Amino acid sequence: METKTEYQPFEVDQHLTARGNYWAGKAGSRFFVSIRDKKKLLGSPCKTCNKVFWPPRSICTFCFGELKEMVEIGPLGTVETFTVVAYAEPIHPRPAPFIYAVIRLDGADTGMAHFLDEVEIDQVRIGMRVKPVFATERKGNILDIRYFKPL
Repeated sequence: METKTEYQPFEVDQHLTARGNYWAGKAGSRFFVSIRDKKKLLGSPCKTCNKVFWPPRSICTFCFGELKEMVEIGPLGTVETFTVVAYAEPIHPRPAPFIYAVIRLDGADTGMAHFLDEVEIDQVRIGMRVKPVFATERKGNILDIRYFKPL
């Protein structure tokens, strides 16, 4: 009879650092430049599906049609769902606790996750109306929107 060796689980403590560049594509580039230079939020409308995507994209999720146009949306929006990050990890973008919320901007049919701030955790509600707070010094990335706050 064959004997099996059982191995116990173990942890390996390792730290990886990866540096690189990311090209956001045509839609993403227009989106980030618009936020950086004008504090304007853009979405991609699909004429076939009658949907506006936020953040913008170049292909419709539903019909796979090419989305070439962009329209201004928001800046006000609604919290669709949220979570509270209550524990600290070195990879987190800010100290815990903090709130991630999916925000659907006025004029858009989809939402995007971003920080929610200037509100107590126990006051956050689905359906809460919010507006963006832009960074003073914008660099052309999603953190040019520092966070959303309640109206």
